[in-house]
Amino acid sequence: MKKIINKPEEFVVEMLEGLYKAHPDLVTYTADDLHCLVRSDSPVQNKVALATGGGSGHLPVFLGYVGKGMLDGCAIGDVFQSPSADQMLEVTKRIHGGKGVLYIYGNYGGDVMNFDMATEMAEMEDIEVRTVLVKDDVASATADRADTRRGVAGMVFAFKIAGAKAELGASLDEVEAAVTKALNNTRTMGVALGACILPAVGKPGFHVADGEMELGMGIHGEPGIKTGPLATADEITSEIVETIMADMPLAKADKVAVMVNGLGATPLEELYIMYRKVDELLAQKGVSIHRQYIGEYATSLEMPGASISIMKLDDELEALIDQPANTPFFTQV
Repeated sequence: MKKIINKPEEFVVEMLEGLYKAHPDLVTYTADDLHCLVRSDSPVQNKVALATGGGSGHLPVFLGYVGKGMLDGCAIGDVFQSPSADQMLEVTKRIHGGKGVLYIYGNYGGDVMNFDMATEMAEMEDIEVRTVLVKDDVASATADRADTRRGVAGMVFAFKIAGAKAELGASLDEVEAAVTKALNNTRTMGVALGACILPAVGKPGFHVADGEMELGMGIHGEPGIKTGPLATADEITSEIVETIMADMPLAKADKVAVMVNGLGATPLEELYIMYRKVDELLAQKGVSIHRQYIGEYATSLEMPGASISIMKLDDELEALIDQPANTPFFTQV
């Protein structure tokens, strides 16, 4: 293992210390716990508060999207591990501005259990909490089992839509409805070319053979839907886009937002090669790309690979995706 770290057991804490030092105008922490990250100006009164959480190792997800126009807080776990219910509760208490709190996070067992516990504890503090689970990974289950799908990079679209709606003064019901609609119209699929190494483990957590790729692998190394010889960028992109469109049909004149996301060790040059093919495939269908995001938005440490997310837009979602936001890892004017 070659990593620029000190002690593996201090990896997350030292990362957080650096983040707070770099962005004191945007984020701070509460309850004397570095793992309880919140907006520096929280609580924002008379605004629905938005919270997320999950394991470290996926920057910018989850904590990188806390700021104006997106999230209000994030509970941070160890690498690939859920934060505790107590940490989520502390975040919830700090960000609550009087209009309720909406949890938005990926559909993973440990997170669901701990966030559900935090919800119950928050209700005892007279804080209304709702939950929207992100389930955008089409490779993780068939359409008839969509409720069991994993949450991956499409959650960034969820954060953006919910954050914009909340900033406009919407009610908890309205914010929940907007983000639910966004996720119902979002699909993601990825490809992994190799493994990542957890600092505390010191060796790859799984194996992808030389010259091979795994289509649909999850961001923690969960099995994909097909392992085979490494294909060309156009072939990979075409298969991903076709799989997404089979699950979420797009019609001529539809508008979409597209995210081509690097998983941690994929050069931007390769992501732009993929994006050019996405643009070509959608143009052939008469689908226009309203906004495009190319870069690292949801990673898996240093995993080589990429994912593609597509969100189908209506008038409301188009207006919300265009709203400004300012967070440590996402700025839109």
